[in-house]
Amino acid sequence: MSVHDSIGDFITVIRNAGSAGKSTCSYPHSNLRSGIANILKERGFLEDCTESKAESGMKNLEINLKYVNGQHAIRGISRISTPGRRSYCGYREIPKILGGLGISILSTPQGIMDDKTARKNKLGGELLCSVW
Repeated sequence: MSVHDSIGDFITVIRNAGSAGKSTCSYPHSNLRSGIANILKERGFLEDCTESKAESGMKNLEINLKYVNGQHAIRGISRISTPGRRSYCGYREIPKILGGLGISILSTPQGIMDDKTARKNKLGGELLCSVW
């Protein structure tokens, strides 16, 4: 049985585009990927994230990457919960990345949110990825 990790692939596209020095990258749209990209934009890791229509009629996420002094703003991004090993936590157990300098992105019953918002709203959920 083949298992595809679309969130892991999305994260890899962002990481590779930043490593290659690209200014933009695109990936097929989904609400989950759009939520992750919007959180990265709000927290200052991405310049912009917009939806566009491809010639085939499908939606794409167009991501403008952010660079600080010639270095990619995302120093590291890693997938925590994978299709083979899901990782869940309550709001008290949400990990702090680099002592609070990075963020964790969670899928909660109220939608996709970062660790700070989840703690404030006292919501736990599936740990999708961490960014620093």
